[in-house]
Amino acid sequence: MSETTDTGALPMTEPHWPPSFDTGPHPTPLPAPADDREPEPESQPGPALISPPTPVKPPKPVAVAGQFRFLKWWHLALVLLAVWIPAAGIGLGLFSWWYSLADKTPAVFVVVLYAAGCIVAGLIVAMVGEKPLLAAVAIALMSAVFASAVAAAPLYGHYFCQHVERCVGGVIPY
Repeated sequence: MSETTDTGALPMTEPHWPPSFDTGPHPTPLPAPADDREPEPESQPGPALISPPTPVKPPKPVAVAGQFRFLKWWHLALVLLAVWIPAAGIGLGLFSWWYSLADKTPAVFVVVLYAAGCIVAGLIVAMVGEKPLLAAVAIALMSAVFASAVAAAPLYGHYFCQHVERCVGGVIPY
């Protein structure tokens, strides 16, 4: 036995905008759709008539003046350089510290904290919506560990080539 719900007896809701995760003020309600339906009577004896709902058209997109929806390639390059240059220095310093230690545990712990910090900071910055420059910062932060490893690679090659006779330029063993 299936029980049906009388939708005619349910309260009608106003049309509203789709959910917005922006932190600005709440949007105004959508205007009620213009329809030619007759108002429903207060109470009617007998079965309630169910009319199909009228579809609500979604709002048209609005472009905000002065806010870019994209990022120029050279802005991305500048942001990457601004984050990767300090990350390269950190990578060189951490590798040099790791190489000089007899017990590698503290250096490895700091490297893990650095990698986790870069990823978490990048994810937090990435949660900001509709800001292309902050999206570039998030990409740069999440790839900072890679920049640190790339900077430490020649130093590792130099240390390794001190023990191997065949190296190109003193940093690339073959």
